[in-house]
Amino acid sequence: MKLGIINSAFDQAGVDTKTGLEHISRIGFDAVDIFTEAMTISEDEINLIKNTCQQNNLPITSTVVVSAGLIDFNDPVREYHIDRAKKFLDLAKTFDSKNLLLVLGEYIWQREVIPPEAQWEWGVNGVKELGQYAGELGLEIALELEPFRLSLLNSIPEMVRFIDDCSMPNVKANIDVSHLVLADTSPSKLERLKGKATHVHISDCDGKVHGDLPPGRGVVKFAPYLQAIKELDFEGTVSIELEYSPDPSKIVEWVEEAYNSTNEIMQQVGLRN
Repeated sequence: MKLGIINSAFDQAGVDTKTGLEHISRIGFDAVDIFTEAMTISEDEINLIKNTCQQNNLPITSTVVVSAGLIDFNDPVREYHIDRAKKFLDLAKTFDSKNLLLVLGEYIWQREVIPPEAQWEWGVNGVKELGQYAGELGLEIALELEPFRLSLLNSIPEMVRFIDDCSMPNVKANIDVSHLVLADTSPSKLERLKGKATHVHISDCDGKVHGDLPPGRGVVKFAPYLQAIKELDFEGTVSIELEYSPDPSKIVEWVEEAYNSTNEIMQQVGLRN
């Protein structure tokens, strides 16, 4: 597998797009995931990202979208978010990405008032429409598992059920290692995603709350999870997901630390190629 990173690590620290991508290439990453807004990104920014990545031999594996509105109970809201997600798919095609990383939302009002089955069905129908469009573009959709109590996809069984309900060969799972730890999911459970996974996120946490720290800064025991991912036998990218650095002026060191620790773990289990 390849080792990548989401470029938002630098963006959150105030580093401009070009400089951030150049740092990512220099540090030694094989690939990058792009976090942006497809509805407002300019042609100049699109070209800047494409050209900088091409010049630095940095393929774009994934384009990321958070789309909580896909399970909203208002029809026009869901329709808007389907159209918006299609814009992201167009952008992913422009970037020559392999997948669209899609984050769905949470059940509203504690699963009361609105039947949770209805929100589930809205989610499945929306993702099936997006999966059809993605297939026409030669792309996959990678669904994010979020560890929060009311998240639609908050466990491996729910992820498997959702993918099976969509029943589309290009709708698959993104495996986020720290999210699995926060959801109290053991590495052995990953076998249920055999043939259903396409992308990986990696970061550390304190075992209690969402952290997105460089591996080694928290409590996650990565090797068993990466070994389980290796046994799933799919070609993909392990992308580091870093949230806000405690010292934005040292973001380069923060990313370098994450790269070195992740590379070491991947090498230990023979996962990086």
